[in-house]
Order: sequence, then C-alpha cells, then structure tokens
Amino acid sequence: MMHVIQYLEKNPDLVSLLKAQKVSLIGISSEEQKAILDAFSGVIDLESEAWK
Repeated sequence: MMHVIQYLEKNPDLVSLLKAQKVSLIGISSEEQKAILDAFSGVIDLESEAWK
C-alpha cells in the first residue's frame, strides 16, 4: 500500500479522480481506499483496520 500512496503523492490529479470515483485502485480493498483518500483529505482515523 505504501507504493500506492507514494504514486498518488507524485500524481495528485489521480486523487481527484479517485474521489470522483472515475478510477479505482485494483488490489486495494474499499476500506483501504477510503483510508488512503481520508489521508489525502487530512482526515485520518488511526483506529481504522486499514492502518493496522
């Protein structure tokens, strides 16, 4: 998952597309995707299972 986050940091336009549900992350669960988007939005729930 760290590689996905690094890639999104280098390509911030993809974050907007993810938020608009115009693209998806293959191999990433919906819970993990939500955690990634929350991190880019500045809303982080460290108790989420995706971060454990």
